[in-house]
Amino acid sequence: MSHWVVLQATDGAGPFSDRVYREIDGSEAEARAAMLEIVDTFGQAASEKKRLRQRRQVFQLSERRYFVRVHNSYSSEEGYFTLAELIADTHDDGLPDTAGTSIEDQAIEQQ
Repeated sequence: MSHWVVLQATDGAGPFSDRVYREIDGSEAEARAAMLEIVDTFGQAASEKKRLRQRRQVFQLSERRYFVRVHNSYSSEEGYFTLAELIADTHDDGLPDTAGTSIEDQAIEQQ
């Protein structure tokens, strides 16, 4: 079972920066399904009259990256979402310590 994060790019005072929106344990298919659920519900809110926002656009940039734009009468909300897999962890014996070392390389070193 792999560990994944869905990152959301946020616009702060400087350039865009990513924050962890959600962590997911599971297969790539499960992680992608969870990310698509996030993308499909981002910015979803009802107006005072209980109507959903007027327009929502989803752009696929790659298999693991989406841009979402939500418009209503008064403003717009935007977000970039990226699915990323954990590939290195210094505290997990099943993963290499660095991104440059594959699990196979690590097994050969231990022999």
